[in-house]
Amino acid sequence: MLRTRLTFWVFVLFLFTACSEKRVNDNPIITVEGGQVQGVKATTPGVTIYKGIPYAAPPTGDNRWREPQPVIAWNGVKMADKFGNAAMQATHKEGEFYHKEFFSDGDAPYSEDCLTLNVWTPAPGKVDAKLPVAMWVHGGAYMSGWGFEKEMDGEAWADRDVILVTINYRLGIFGFLVHPELSKESTNSVAGNYGILDQIAALKWIRNNIRQFGGDPLNITIFGQSAGGGSVKTLVSSPLTKGMISRAIIQSAGGLDKNGGAGMGEGSYENALASGKALMDFGGYNTLEKMKAASANEIYELPFQYAKEGHWAMQFPVIDGYVSKESFSSATINGNIADVPYMIGFVSGDMRMGDLGSAEAIADFCLNRADADKNVYAYQFARLLPGDDAGAYHSSELWYIFQTLSRAWRPFTEGDYALSNIMVDAWCNFANYGNPNGKGENNWTPYTNDNKQFMIFNLDKNDKADAQMGEVVTPVIK
Repeated sequence: MLRTRLTFWVFVLFLFTACSEKRVNDNPIITVEGGQVQGVKATTPGVTIYKGIPYAAPPTGDNRWREPQPVIAWNGVKMADKFGNAAMQATHKEGEFYHKEFFSDGDAPYSEDCLTLNVWTPAPGKVDAKLPVAMWVHGGAYMSGWGFEKEMDGEAWADRDVILVTINYRLGIFGFLVHPELSKESTNSVAGNYGILDQIAALKWIRNNIRQFGGDPLNITIFGQSAGGGSVKTLVSSPLTKGMISRAIIQSAGGLDKNGGAGMGEGSYENALASGKALMDFGGYNTLEKMKAASANEIYELPFQYAKEGHWAMQFPVIDGYVSKESFSSATINGNIADVPYMIGFVSGDMRMGDLGSAEAIADFCLNRADADKNVYAYQFARLLPGDDAGAYHSSELWYIFQTLSRAWRPFTEGDYALSNIMVDAWCNFANYGNPNGKGENNWTPYTNDNKQFMIFNLDKNDKADAQMGEVVTPVIK
């Protein structure tokens, strides 16, 4: 009888130990720059999320308006179960279109201390898995947004064995102020582009740490939309990212100016220098000490006070000769962009936004790259979203490429969910192979002189998902 009881409790202990070991193996504690982290299980089986991992020191105090500094180490295991702060920005107000669309659940906490990233992975701790990695750069006119808005999620990507990383970076005056005193302080003798430098720091962090999450540091795709797409254009043009990028996706950020002119987020350094000095003088911050001693709220409010007096301050990337030596178009023409496969496109509603929706400029970029070894794939998202007359509005494709339609208020159909599946498959295939087609398929052909067609994502007249090569669709309103 005693032996039977002992055998029973040994068996129970064995089961408990085995289950505990499985839980640990499914969600291991891993070591990254700064210390140890442990993630949380996603709703999708087999996917783990690591939220709010610092990739640089807080850009506060003396670090305000400096290149991102190394991560400050922490003690013990950091539970990566909470997203980090969003960068300083304006609150999204009820009644605004994008508030209803993306921010109706409320804004994230805002802070200068915002340099964190998030990782969705199906292979935590599996250092030899060598899964493809994608880094997402959010949009928001370089003034707003964060990497974990409700339309953004990595579960569908990780479920397809692509590790998704989303980042926060400095915005507005904190991310892009150019000022003579800041250029004197800089070891590179330039100021500004701090938000882009944050993105580069995040890219470096991924290369240095992603193996711990099962990723391949030699297979990193960068992609972004609107200002995020503009950031991608800056990143592929920057000498600071040479050899770090495997593929790039540019969404709703225009294409090529055949004259090499400056485009979205490519301001003149000299103009920005004068603009920044005038802004700081207006606020009485005429020394570096005063600029850095001011509170975050005082600095954030300054451009708005300046605007009330009829003035405008530049708050976006500039061609500084260090991060950015020339415009994206000039770099493309001169052969100075990353020589990698590209996907580039727009949504129909962008065509009302000037250069952001120029199918001709996108085609020009594709044709410029047609002689390169790496292909370029062009697309248009033309689905008129259900629920109102907004149509295929700027940013509408985000619900589809992150497969988060269930989080929207819109009455999406089975066709929408099927279209989302097609798009996520294409984006993940591109991250994996540099080709949006699945194995053995060739539905989406590169844009070339012999094949001047875009992949058009839409629903057909029977409300079925429809993705096929064709001519650009003129935007309409329902």
